[in-house]
Amino acid sequence: MNAAPFSASFPIRSLDDVRRLEATPLAEALTVRSTYEIFRNAAAAFGARPALTFLRSGNPADEPIRWSYAELLAGIHQTANLLHRLGVGPQDAVAVLLPGCLEYHLALWGGAAAGIAQPLNPLLTDEKLVSLMTAGRAKVLIAYGSDAESGMWSKAMRLRSQVPTLTTVLRVAPHDEPAGSAGDLPEGVADFAVARGAEPDDRLASGRDIAPGDIAAYFHTGGTTGAPKLARHSHGAQVFTAWASVNMTGQGPDDRSINGYPLFHVAGVLPASLASLSAGVEVIIPTTALLRNKQVVANYWRLVDKYRPTSLSAVPTVLAALANVPLDGADISSINYCRTGAAVLSPELAARFERLFGLHVHESLGMTEMAGISTITPPGVVGPAGCVGFPLPYAQLRIVALDDHGNASDRDLPAGEQGMVLFKSPNLFSGFVDPADDAKAFTAEGWLATGDLGWLDAEGRLNLSGRSKDLIIRSGHNIDPKTIEDALGAHPAVQLCAAVGAPDAYAGELPVVYATLVPGAAASEAELLAFTAGRVDEAPARPRAVYVIPSMPMTNVGKIYKPELRAMAAREVATALVDEACTALGGIEPAARPRVQTDGESALLVQVDAALLGARAAEVQLRVQQALERLPFRTRVLPA
Repeated sequence: MNAAPFSASFPIRSLDDVRRLEATPLAEALTVRSTYEIFRNAAAAFGARPALTFLRSGNPADEPIRWSYAELLAGIHQTANLLHRLGVGPQDAVAVLLPGCLEYHLALWGGAAAGIAQPLNPLLTDEKLVSLMTAGRAKVLIAYGSDAESGMWSKAMRLRSQVPTLTTVLRVAPHDEPAGSAGDLPEGVADFAVARGAEPDDRLASGRDIAPGDIAAYFHTGGTTGAPKLARHSHGAQVFTAWASVNMTGQGPDDRSINGYPLFHVAGVLPASLASLSAGVEVIIPTTALLRNKQVVANYWRLVDKYRPTSLSAVPTVLAALANVPLDGADISSINYCRTGAAVLSPELAARFERLFGLHVHESLGMTEMAGISTITPPGVVGPAGCVGFPLPYAQLRIVALDDHGNASDRDLPAGEQGMVLFKSPNLFSGFVDPADDAKAFTAEGWLATGDLGWLDAEGRLNLSGRSKDLIIRSGHNIDPKTIEDALGAHPAVQLCAAVGAPDAYAGELPVVYATLVPGAAASEAELLAFTAGRVDEAPARPRAVYVIPSMPMTNVGKIYKPELRAMAAREVATALVDEACTALGGIEPAARPRVQTDGESALLVQVDAALLGARAAEVQLRVQQALERLPFRTRVLPA
């Protein structure tokens, strides 16, 4: 028997409203057991109404492809049944290597109904993808049949022979590919649409009764900075994320959203997709490239005018890009809720967005380890930039002091004092696939140590300032990079900025800041440095340098990638020391001086060219090694 879809009990405007939700025991408030049940309930309630709308291009005049809630459930049934026939069981992973497309939702939810869905970042190296799929025991890979998006098909074909558990690759044809044009497929590779078309679309042929504790998905985390880790999400955790999100935001069947988040990331899959689809919302997928599609960004407000979304959700870097797109008469009055997450919002960007478009940006906090969402600022609640709202109902939150190593201590802090954010919640993940990875994730008492720094305000809302690992430590003085970023971000010529620590032989780290400029704007680095220094009260926090760069390094989710900025800062310092050493030696022409390069993500490589330096190569090498050895940064000087 089908239950009702999720709907908000009443508007949430205060912490008291959240507590009012908690007055009903969770076991009574939430009876849905699996993500599969969510789609079964939604199809029963919304049937022919549109669930997913795929935009073929960023041109508002192009006709989209739409799937109804009934069609989506039928496709989920077919996909789960196909995977079951291919031998996928509850402990087997279904790896997914797809761009933004309708079939991604079949892979996610059909994969979770048959086994464990494992979405993968296509920009990871083959080596990391093999490691992830092997750790997850992936039995089937659902992959995009084209190299137009990140070379996915070639990558899938290379992975076939490298993952021992992999038995089948299912090829998803691009939406514009003529039927039959793919030709014969290799053994062990099948056409996804043809294969699932032969399966029943009205039930799960396995008869599986999915329990809340069963694992629904593996999401990888940390893949951009070392070995990725696989986080396990239970069905119950994902269901709770959807239920809590709907209750906190009030979304329902009269709403539409544009989901531009990549679907290998929790933000795109859970709060932006599962929550919406659990409540009858129409979810719009803006082309296979999503918000990386320049045509989509350039036409964004015209797309809003045509499709009338009621909410806008994007990371701050995308909001900054949209702030450069003029309305040109587009009617965006349908948007009644604008939200962001993934990174702290700068006050200047928040003010600019509200000034240009009349939209207050509501912030949320989400993370892989809490099935995509931890706190939400509901519609109608206006907070300053950095305020990420109330904790979810039934969740517990603590702010604790940092210990001497920058980790969470067991000392709770009062409201208004900054510390590390800890959580316990019904949507807490089930730990990592490798239990060894759990040690750093949890405190001894079982609290999730988020690594986020923040404080609670008088209304019980969480306010974030940044990440503990992003703190700049200058001679033992902890510097919050957000202080510097907010100061520089107030300059009208600055589009994006990020402060990091540059290695220093005496202070350990010195603050520097990187910036990109608003298109058409001009400002010198000296002007920006003076502007920032005048707005940072603490002398140790005033940046040593401002560097204007053409583009900011980003993760595939749209976050500023600070490890690369830290490497750039280290390269600047090392290059200056190399030049200083060569100048002291005398007679070393600039063209012959050793070159400093990034060595991976966390080290530098200094190359001494013996052909250019001749007999002085060994002398230069020794002097450069001596100059760099005091830096608190891993540096290798290649032998002459």
